[in-house]
Amino acid sequence: MAKGRYSRIPNRRFSSFTLLLAMLLMLTVGLLILLALGILYLPVNSGDSPKANDLSSVRLQNTIRTGLGERSEQWTEILSWKPRAFVYHNFLSKEECEYLIELAKPHMEKSTVVDSTTGKSKDSRVRTSSGTFLRRGQDKIIRDIEKRIADFTFIPVEHGEGLQILHYEVGQKYESHYDYFLDDFNTRNGGQRIATVLMYLSDVEEGGETVFPAAKANFSSVPWWNELSECGKEGLSVKPKMGDALLFWSMSPDATLDPSSLHGGCLSYCAEGLWMCSDGWLLL
Repeated sequence: MAKGRYSRIPNRRFSSFTLLLAMLLMLTVGLLILLALGILYLPVNSGDSPKANDLSSVRLQNTIRTGLGERSEQWTEILSWKPRAFVYHNFLSKEECEYLIELAKPHMEKSTVVDSTTGKSKDSRVRTSSGTFLRRGQDKIIRDIEKRIADFTFIPVEHGEGLQILHYEVGQKYESHYDYFLDDFNTRNGGQRIATVLMYLSDVEEGGETVFPAAKANFSSVPWWNELSECGKEGLSVKPKMGDALLFWSMSPDATLDPSSLHGGCLSYCAEGLWMCSDGWLLL
């Protein structure tokens, strides 16, 4: 009888232990489900539903505020898949645009192009703007912008070139060209350039568009078609707007060079000219 009475105690303890484990398991699963829902949930605009394959109404809510000044509502817009090109609206604040311009003004020089034979810089009539390079990570504001670019492109900061500030005065332009390297010197020195981010630091009254003449798309499908200059209507174009950023890829996903990434800068007709900030990203 004693053995029978004692033999039940381990069973009761085992049953209690099993019940406790089951409750903990159920609680853990419940928490994981709630966590997963919190991660996968994307806020959507309460307005009209977007059209099929149209992501222009998708809004990106920035929960962590970094950088200088306050940015307006941000969202990304698909411009093209050939080349891969995307516009991030209000990527920079007005204060950040003005800060970059004032930082660059004392150091502006005539812009150059890369000689495809020697890999060195040279003057060219195809590029009539002025510009200057900023040191990578030279201050906190620059570091915040570089981190934002890395988050936008999914490419680490250390793979980026220093920011280049460009200024196009009235009548200045940059004829159609590729951003990827065609010479062995630059390719060996730093790797192939795979993507570019153009940030517009000012508005323009007319012209100044970034145009992709070889894009595989309906050029007139962009909402701002009627606002484009004649140059802008010669390809798929982006109209400059202070704070917006254009990301386009010079290489295809299979790592081949993408000839549809051919692009140029149209003549600017703004009294103050067009200020831009460019950042190239390298495959190292």
